[in-house]
Amino acid sequence: MRSSYSLVAVAGVLSTASAHGGWGNWGKEQEQDGRNVKQNPYKHVAVFSVDGMHGSDVEKYLAVRPNSNISQLLQHGYEYTDAYTTAPSDSFPGSMAQFTGATPKTTGVWYDDIWVRDYYDAGSNCTGPPGAEVQYAENIDYNSTLLWSGGIDPASLPETLVNGKCQKVYPHNHLRVNTIWEVVHSKGLQTAYADKHPAYDIVRGPSGTGLSVGYFPEIQSVDNTVAATIAYDRLHVNAWLDWLDVATPEHSEGALSAIPTLFGGNFQAVSVAQKTVGYQATAGNPFTPALLQAFDFVDASLGAVVAKLKAKNLYNSTLIVVASKHGQAAIDPKLYAKIDPTLIANLTGVAVEWQTSDDIALLFLNNSADTAKAAANLKANAAQAHIRSVIYGANLTASGFGDPAKDPAVPDIIVQPENGIIYTTSKAKIAEHGGISDDDREVACFVSSPGLKAQKIAARVNTTQVGPTILQALGFDAAELQGAKSEGTKALPGFY
Repeated sequence: MRSSYSLVAVAGVLSTASAHGGWGNWGKEQEQDGRNVKQNPYKHVAVFSVDGMHGSDVEKYLAVRPNSNISQLLQHGYEYTDAYTTAPSDSFPGSMAQFTGATPKTTGVWYDDIWVRDYYDAGSNCTGPPGAEVQYAENIDYNSTLLWSGGIDPASLPETLVNGKCQKVYPHNHLRVNTIWEVVHSKGLQTAYADKHPAYDIVRGPSGTGLSVGYFPEIQSVDNTVAATIAYDRLHVNAWLDWLDVATPEHSEGALSAIPTLFGGNFQAVSVAQKTVGYQATAGNPFTPALLQAFDFVDASLGAVVAKLKAKNLYNSTLIVVASKHGQAAIDPKLYAKIDPTLIANLTGVAVEWQTSDDIALLFLNNSADTAKAAANLKANAAQAHIRSVIYGANLTASGFGDPAKDPAVPDIIVQPENGIIYTTSKAKIAEHGGISDDDREVACFVSSPGLKAQKIAARVNTTQVGPTILQALGFDAAELQGAKSEGTKALPGFY
């Protein structure tokens, strides 16, 4: 058995194809208040993920900071109060959901550390039995102890056979469908993106050409504290401000020739604060001082971007999108408990080839014919491992996860623990993401622009709808997004 227990993972009701439609209960009166982006497209879109921020955090933060920049953005924006990220909710599939309009069954991107049955180990020259760990995090850097890690080391990449030839699988090669970054860049426009590992090369899309500029300082080189992570996030913020001056920070991959039409990136500070300090289980202000500090930093940073857009006379022609890649479980600190992940594999009673564990367990068996037996054993011992559900077989496919018999990237079994349970031996965290609970998946999602009328939209939406929304906002056909077309994903309510 192989297993993956990452200290910093990178990413309820399960998504189904019907859940990807855009309009839900959005009424005709509100539709008329929306923006006709076909007739009046935006010139720029800025898209940001506040990793870990729940949908419920938006209202909680507004109660504590009623005069915040987020409050100002929502005075002329749409707040989607029932928005869900993908399942699993790891950062990698969470990002790809937004940028492709599709879920893991279509993108092939399940986690930042996973098993693929038809890949080969790094350095194997595609020899030996197929099946390999696919880890796209700090492990593929030349030197992850350095902020500027040297980028991706090809020697660390898994391999696959393409037309009979062995090839390295870069993160962008692993993705099966195109991204919004590719679509926009293919129009001759500039794109720029910042994230926490060079492995976020994946946003370039299968062509590898989706970014004019990539900016990927290595988060693993930074102390796992809120203060250190805020300092790290400030690098991203400074990059966004530089891009609006058609400048690129040192250590960037690529350069700009104009202000990017599409730009953005992520914040890590809230996620780190949730994992290391968490929420207060008290009435009133739910945020611990460290978590509130992280939210305040994010708020100030969004304010800095708005101020820069105004200074460049771009604010009125820019759509700002804030949508979290993932939430964090559990919000209630009293629910936290950890279980050694080896227990899950042991309880299956069969040989397990690979297990990815956080507040979820994704199991790849040595022999998929053992799936029913393994699932029955897990169910019989559910109380011991605090298992809420075991998803496998026809239910796995019907729930929108794909078919492991046909797709080498789909696990045989998904184990969902009770909320607050983390399958880990780490002592460094009190919350985690990657799972399929509501705390993992119900995320912050709002859009803002001066021309929008403030709306709270209660209809269920999915972050897969972010990608089509961005393309439509820029005046492009959302059907150019292959994953969105495949899954029938529509734009968010309020844009037509």
